[in-house]
Amino acid sequence: TGLLLITHYTRILKYIQPDFVHVFVDGVIAASGGKDLADELEASGYEKYQKSGSSA
Repeated sequence: TGLLLITHYTRILKYIQPDFVHVFVDGVIAASGGKDLADELEASGYEKYQKSGSSA
């Protein structure tokens, strides 16, 4: 049995224990890891994975 959960809210991880955590940017995996990556995202945010200098 598997579950794919897509969220921007790592607080959900209080209720589930992920085997894998992936950060997607523009449809591409920018980082992969375990629960430690989710903890880092909660503490530091997603800024380091966002593209800088992009103009809309």
